[in-house]
Amino acid sequence: MSEDLHRRLEAIVRRATPLMEVLHRLRDIDLPDWQVFSGAIYQRVFNDLTGRDPDHGIKDYDVAYFDPDTSYEAEDAVIRRVAAAFGPPLREMVEVRNQARVHLWFEGKFGEPYSPLTSSSEALTRFVSPLHAVAVRMEADDSLTVIAPFGLEDLFAMRLRRNPTRASANFERVAQGAKARWPELEILG
Repeated sequence: MSEDLHRRLEAIVRRATPLMEVLHRLRDIDLPDWQVFSGAIYQRVFNDLTGRDPDHGIKDYDVAYFDPDTSYEAEDAVIRRVAAAFGPPLREMVEVRNQARVHLWFEGKFGEPYSPLTSSSEALTRFVSPLHAVAVRMEADDSLTVIAPFGLEDLFAMRLRRNPTRASANFERVAQGAKARWPELEILG
């Protein structure tokens, strides 16, 4: 991963006050193998690159963690614990999911098979596009760990392409939605 792009991403994340609040609180809660990923990260980069408000298009904060207990009750307890750590509007925006449970519901929701994961980071390798596959976690010393299995080049080039390791029928829908919000995106089918 390019050190320059890593530094740029970290600077963008650190300027995002609501995102930093989410990261600080999650660090204090200390869920197993946790990270914030998806739109809360990549959309802020788009906004920075295009001069938009940093929160443009941000609907939620997707929080992944990995706990081998795949029971609904265990995940629900974590969801309630995390929600209690936030006041409005973040309470309603922070969406926590145990990545060990994704295979139980993914096919029913998205119509595609999904084999069990072994970690939160592995989930990134299954995202529709490498551009989306970026996560951040705040460490005890306030440093940020960036997880980007495909690198950050597509993200900073605003280049949306298919995940080379996963065929997804949802690519066109995802691409159209992103292009509507950020017309500057280059879509590679």
